[in-house]
Amino acid sequence: MFFIKLKHITFALLLTEKVKELSKYNIDIYGLEDKQYDYDMESGDAFFEEMEQDLIEHGHFKTHVILSKSATMIQLRFHTQGSVTLTCDRSLETFEEPIDSDERIILKFGDHNEELTEEIEIISRNTNRINVARYIFDFIALSLPVKKLHPSLRTEEDDFDLEDDEEEGTLVYTSGGETEEGEDGQDEEKIDPRWEALKNLKK
Repeated sequence: MFFIKLKHITFALLLTEKVKELSKYNIDIYGLEDKQYDYDMESGDAFFEEMEQDLIEHGHFKTHVILSKSATMIQLRFHTQGSVTLTCDRSLETFEEPIDSDERIILKFGDHNEELTEEIEIISRNTNRINVARYIFDFIALSLPVKKLHPSLRTEEDDFDLEDDEEEGTLVYTSGGETEEGEDGQDEEKIDPRWEALKNLKK
């Protein structure tokens, strides 16, 4: 009986620590005026551990979040800089990979919560608080190179391939938060195929 109680206490403490860690990424939006706000957040190993994923174990990042609120939507811009520890696919040695990500998410007010695209979501008008931890993790994960090569093993061809990977992972937005339209009037969207892998990871 004592062991069972101790087990429950340990689980409760772990759950509390998880809530405490991820609560750092809460932003209270209730009562915010229609203007721009700035937030600074820092993420370390505990952040990746609490995200319950096996893609990243070690890393350190600083994220500057710019929140622009209007009557119909909230635009969130994330500028994340730092490095993540990766294992080389060839030598199996660990190395530090620098990450510099600048992305945006649009949250439109509506009657319910729904993810329209990878970049646009609908949130209830009654939402008082949002948590941006998932967005920060997703953007870091999307910035990871497909080929994980130690810097000492990279050739000019490898560097060129890594640059191509980064370009494929870039999300396209206009200043107004809407996708650009082509001459035929249809929306031109550049969607990173790795979003699908992240969705499967969350499931």
